[in-house]
Amino acid sequence: MRILVFGSLAYDRIMSFPGRFSDHILPDKLHVLSVCFVLEGLQEKFGGTAGNIAYSLSLLGDSPTIVSSVGKDFEPYAAWLAKHGLTMQGIRRVPDDFTAGAYITTDQADNQITAFNPGAMRTPAGFAPDGLDPARTLGIVAPGCLSDMKHYSARFKELGIPFFFDPGQNITAFSGEELQEMLTGADYLITNDYELELILKATGLGKEMLLHRVGTLITTLGEKGCLINEKGQETAVPAARVAKVADPTGAGDSFRAGLMRGIAQGRPLPVAARMGAVCAAYCVEQHGTQEHAFTQEAFWARYEENFGKPE
Repeated sequence: MRILVFGSLAYDRIMSFPGRFSDHILPDKLHVLSVCFVLEGLQEKFGGTAGNIAYSLSLLGDSPTIVSSVGKDFEPYAAWLAKHGLTMQGIRRVPDDFTAGAYITTDQADNQITAFNPGAMRTPAGFAPDGLDPARTLGIVAPGCLSDMKHYSARFKELGIPFFFDPGQNITAFSGEELQEMLTGADYLITNDYELELILKATGLGKEMLLHRVGTLITTLGEKGCLINEKGQETAVPAARVAKVADPTGAGDSFRAGLMRGIAQGRPLPVAARMGAVCAAYCVEQHGTQEHAFTQEAFWARYEENFGKPE
């Protein structure tokens, strides 16, 4: 089955401040704020929702099509994706802009200041899914270009391609009416519990009304696992055990990769969710969203250690 992953490709530029932001901000001067933080260095990592999901899918033996727009500085990321067998077919190059970038500065109290430049992500990807066999295709609409999120959620429905709608951090960028239109008819709506509340508040829908609009509601709960609500029947799937929590960033994207891989293989939804839980466990044990690695043999051994043999 062909998996289409629409979302962002971005560089995560991570910096550390060897002090506390609060020591350098004068509360009575916030209206004329002007500060400079001298940092200890910079780490550049590959990220973005589409890139993170596709990377974990590649570890699971899949070769999804990433649908996104990137800029003139994309070559190092392109080489990384190619190293993992991922195609550039659905990626649009925007030569006059930079690839999206998140600039994240953390102080010694774990406070963060983040700036995000969407860059080339503002440009629609232009990938046409026409002609694909809906019975052999699975898509996800994750946070990325806002106009593309609206376009692909509508196009997948028109073509009968089953897909996940995952608005994530872009929820507040849309009106309640826009969110209703995009999620209605999605085969899966996947969010964390906080994002679900944002959707309910923005749309004015109750949970039962929401379930009349989507096929299946999947709610991730961090270390508590996830809830699957399918036709009103709720199933709880626990998280997989982790040796250490190094960095939870990207765990949700890894979970989505395992979940989609399981569904693409025709496995029962609870089994697919457990695959997502195992994939997420690998991610949180490393710093960064594409730093984890595993063989398929190790993956399935870890699955059995946590959940027994898959049905």
